Amino acid sequence: MATNTKINYILAHGAGAPSNSEWMEILTKTIKSRSKNQIEVHRFNFDYMERRLKENKKYPPDRMPKLLQKWQEVIKHHIGKKNLFIGGKSMGGRSASLLDFERFKEVKGIVNFGFPFHAPGKPPGDRINHLKELSVPCLINQGERDPMGNIEDIKSYELSGNISLNYLADGNHDLKPRVKSGKTLESNINEAVDEMIRFMMKVINKQSV
Repeated sequence: MATNTKINYILAHGAGAPSNSEWMEILTKTIKSRSKNQIEVHRFNFDYMERRLKENKKYPPDRMPKLLQKWQEVIKHHIGKKNLFIGGKSMGGRSASLLDFERFKEVKGIVNFGFPFHAPGKPPGDRINHLKELSVPCLINQGERDPMGNIEDIKSYELSGNISLNYLADGNHDLKPRVKSGKTLESNINEAVDEMIRFMMKVINKQSV
């Protein structure tokens, strides 16, 4: 990664665990180390998660309009920072992809981990309709056997040409492979982050031409 390329990445958590969960900590540390500290990761909690943490009660995730409202607040806080990307794990990434990017043209692209294309065992319904016309570059790091969208599922979807997919060997929704695969969660996250860096640099170089 070019040493003079500073990138800011806003990372949202999934539905079940907060921004400082073990998985989010591992991902953040991996991004920082493999980018040689050139990618600054900015994490936040959605409002329902903040309430969970304060009151020690398991409140359900906010509905999408409220999640998007939180995203808008967070992005506005970071507007003006160099090379701004957004994304997240599962629900956090899905909500990021639903933003109105005409309002946030400063966002260069999206990087997601474990996209919830559908609920386990159910069809996607209208959950992925917006992905047909996504207007910004988007990378989705997806486990090969993710119950919310595996390779075979995704092949049948009509997706925007702006979406790039990176499949992690034998990974589940957390990108974690089975022991028998010979892979590890660490190796899959390393690979996902390396692809993230390549994707971000490609987007930055293309947009700077």
